[in-house]
Amino acid sequence: MCPLMWSRRDMLKRASTLVLRRGLSILNNDCVFRVHPSVSQALAENGPVVALESTIITHGMPYPHNLRTAQEVEAIVRAENATPATVGVIRGKVHVGLSSGELDFLARCDGSMKVSRRDLPYVVSQGLSGGTTVSATMIAAHRAGIPVFVTGGIGGVHRDGQNSLDISADLTELSRTPIAVVSAGVKSILDIGRTLEYLETQGVCVATYGSSKEFPAFFSPSSGFTSPYQVCNPDKAAELIESALSLGVQSGVLIAVPIPEEHAAAGQQIEEAIQAALEETNAKSIRGRDVTPYILQRVNELTKGKSLHANVALMHNNAKVGSHICCALAARTKKSKSQSQPSDSNIVVIGGINVDFIAKGKSKSLQFGRTNPGSVCQSYGGVGRNISDCLSRLGRRPLFISATGRDSHSEAVFNHCRHMNTSGVTRLEGASTATYCAVITESGELSLGLGDMDIHQQITQQYVSRFKEQLLSSNLVCLDGNIPISTIRYVCSMAKEHNINVWYEPTDSEKACKPFLSDAWKSLAYTSPNLSELCTMNKTLGLQTPEVLPSSLEQLLSLAVALSRPLLEHIHCLVVTLGADGVLVCGEHQAGSVRLQPRKDKKKRKLCAVHYPALKVAARETMNVSGAGDSLAGALMAGMVQGQDTDTCVRMGLLAARLSLASPHPIAHVLTAHSVDPHRVPHHSWPPPRFLWID
Repeated sequence: MCPLMWSRRDMLKRASTLVLRRGLSILNNDCVFRVHPSVSQALAENGPVVALESTIITHGMPYPHNLRTAQEVEAIVRAENATPATVGVIRGKVHVGLSSGELDFLARCDGSMKVSRRDLPYVVSQGLSGGTTVSATMIAAHRAGIPVFVTGGIGGVHRDGQNSLDISADLTELSRTPIAVVSAGVKSILDIGRTLEYLETQGVCVATYGSSKEFPAFFSPSSGFTSPYQVCNPDKAAELIESALSLGVQSGVLIAVPIPEEHAAAGQQIEEAIQAALEETNAKSIRGRDVTPYILQRVNELTKGKSLHANVALMHNNAKVGSHICCALAARTKKSKSQSQPSDSNIVVIGGINVDFIAKGKSKSLQFGRTNPGSVCQSYGGVGRNISDCLSRLGRRPLFISATGRDSHSEAVFNHCRHMNTSGVTRLEGASTATYCAVITESGELSLGLGDMDIHQQITQQYVSRFKEQLLSSNLVCLDGNIPISTIRYVCSMAKEHNINVWYEPTDSEKACKPFLSDAWKSLAYTSPNLSELCTMNKTLGLQTPEVLPSSLEQLLSLAVALSRPLLEHIHCLVVTLGADGVLVCGEHQAGSVRLQPRKDKKKRKLCAVHYPALKVAARETMNVSGAGDSLAGALMAGMVQGQDTDTCVRMGLLAARLSLASPHPIAHVLTAHSVDPHRVPHHSWPPPRFLWID
């Protein structure tokens, strides 16, 4: 059919198919940047990671010296209790951290490219391989979240650079990428004075490491120029780097490390060889990027290998010093994070993180098989992420344990969740970050949902066990129903043995059964199902449940009480969400309300329930309903760890839920401790709660 003869319906169908295919292509496309699992794990645990460049492998030395040097440098980093992350490009993919096989591949690779910032797009687009220079390594390391990069020496302003404008991309990269570069200064073949002037103009902080401010000249500890600043040990260097990163100035820090004295003795001979090689380049009219490789090769020949030995020794020393600095920086970061968290906020949330696409119709009902008028917005959800987000906005900042792919969606997620403690979120190569698409009516009711949630199965028992120390020291652990059953059982068994309070958020009727397939549920302290999920829990235990839920509020409350009773034999408290009808809190009676804090003893309890009506939200104000329950649960938890009474906790949750309903985001960005303070709401505005006896 000729496109000009297509009907409007055909064109819309064709357009939607193309959009869907394009979206799937983007989602399934491997990320250009690939991070080695050992590096991902270290970063997730806030451990020290040292980035290393790879041009020394591909262009610095012949095989097998290049491979041996790379292996030795990585071994030094590991020996200093840091994780090496050698950066290189292999078949169009930028690798941050290389396996032994990948190191060998780069060391042997004929025709490999020397990859700077300028070259990255071409090398990636053509599927080529190469060693990354300082500038390209900085880009990759910063993208991966690595703050310290160790190299031999950086590039600079070439001699006669004021006329030729031959200035290394390393300098401009230092001016726009916030990362600390540890190097032996600048090679004396360059104009060191103008290099330092250029760095000053670009706003790059430069400091010499050690007892002197003398700026080193690669093979020589002295260049005749001084650095603006000096740091005498790893702690002082880490303090400088931490300050630079916290200021957000978006420029790097150069730490210049002098070559060790025992290897500087040959410096004079090497300097003489450099001068001779420089004269040869002028005589042979060698220009541009060919100058440095030619000089290094000639200097090695003229010094009979002494420059190569000095180069290797210099790299070894830089790796050792850089690792010390990196470890000191990691220690400072961990200490800073622990001090910034409230002392009573030991909460761990384990669950899903999604990218949500919310499509809201502009009519009361949606018609399938045709285009409905409406609006579409993107937000970030996942039950675990939502609860962690809510707690963070209310000042608790829990440890969030989850998994994403390493793709464009995960980059957006981490940027959006900067206010949260996402150090427990692993980013997996070759996997897709979870996505969810919800189609809702004008009133905010869910009409259709589609989700790609396979990544949640990677929140395994083995991965969660890495955070055992945090789990054991927590006041509360929240699990969402997206995680594997084996992970739920693992946490519940730990809770039983160590008396940890676990909150289970079932997420939907299908997943509500997970803890109830074994005795794991008996170790839960809290759960927050809706009525349908509560039915699933009872049915899984072999208890009778109605086929159809009642419609009147009286019947709903009566059913919720009846279904909660058997679960309260072991679970301390149930928070049954009833949508527009509010919430029913069931548990031990205390002073006319429900006791939220579990008892240490196991004495027989007198059970009751309190029904709290929902706060009204006009239909026209309802943006979505995807995060209301999570907001309620998160705010209720925040009140609990603050030691608030039951009424205050529940009303904090109801206020948070109302904010969520009126927000395009699952967790309202205006959510604060002040905005959910129930004492700010006039007493007469609260619908009175209703007390019910269970037995």
